[in-house]
Amino acid sequence: MSTLELHAVCKSYGSVCAMNNVSLNVETGSRTAIVGPSGSGKSTLLRVIAGFESPDSGSVVLNGKILVDGTNEIPAHRRVIGFVPQDGALFPHLTVAANIGFGLAGSPAERTQRIDELMEMVALDRRMLARWPHELSGGQQQRVALARALAQRPQLMLLDEPFSALDTGLRAATRKAVAQLLSAAGVTTILVTHDQAEALSFADQLAVMRDGRLVQVGPPLDLYLRPCDETTAAFLGDAVVLPARLENGWADCALGRIAVDDSARNGDAKIMLRPEQLNVAEIAAGDTDAQGRSGIVIETDFGGAVCNLGVRLTATAAENTAGSTLLVRCPGPQAPAVGASVKISVTGSAHVLAA
Repeated sequence: MSTLELHAVCKSYGSVCAMNNVSLNVETGSRTAIVGPSGSGKSTLLRVIAGFESPDSGSVVLNGKILVDGTNEIPAHRRVIGFVPQDGALFPHLTVAANIGFGLAGSPAERTQRIDELMEMVALDRRMLARWPHELSGGQQQRVALARALAQRPQLMLLDEPFSALDTGLRAATRKAVAQLLSAAGVTTILVTHDQAEALSFADQLAVMRDGRLVQVGPPLDLYLRPCDETTAAFLGDAVVLPARLENGWADCALGRIAVDDSARNGDAKIMLRPEQLNVAEIAAGDTDAQGRSGIVIETDFGGAVCNLGVRLTATAAENTAGSTLLVRCPGPQAPAVGASVKISVTGSAHVLAA
């Protein structure tokens, strides 16, 4: 069952088209991440759903109720949608308790009980209720902002890059905690971010926007391994793209003959592998029996647990592949040194990119 349905939504600002014929379904209780470069239209999409912007055409439906369709429009404050912006937007002149309780109906006792429930929900100590926003850490501020957004029991939660101001370690921990919280509460959520790793880890459904359009929507793993085109492949992570000759589910390329995920395509094409699909093994001096494609490590980028290698292929007897440089990812402690001779093998199949 879909909580949210967008049908052919368009939005322009003067001559600039921010959203072009965008259609999207978000299932009840799921987490959807919308990712794209700056200016792709993802924040505009969120603002149209929230009711902060009116679309030029198209419709937005929430739980079977039309929010906007070109004829009628429900204002933002009546949509029962929670919204957490990038900076949390807490009221600096209100305490944590007053921020969370802002707009809550009911008696003082009922409001206090609801605020206590929300503090427990976002894993904050009740002793923080009397604090001011400036007395909180960045992660604590975002949890208070989330509690405030949850206070009205929204049908849908919108998160507009809420973790981008946090440092790396805190960002990952806060993202994980928020994802668990929203799942436990059964709240349907849409996250907008420009961080590909964040989108991949947070979402059940991933939507990639480019130039105001949704170019691909689906499970994160599917989009990562089977992107629709080379641009999307590169945006979602490091990619090794190679020209190849396809025949009956196999590709002949610079890495030799490898399996591909499309047995129907034949002829010239481009194939994609993720760097972690390439395995390297150092060739010992004097070893003339090494199998597979060989190369020389020309650069290393050590990152602790993971090391990125630049490997320049050596020529083969059958074809001239010398000069091609591949990005290979391997465990940091086992990474070969610059200048080492290595053989390269492939794990899994390559993805055939759209023609």
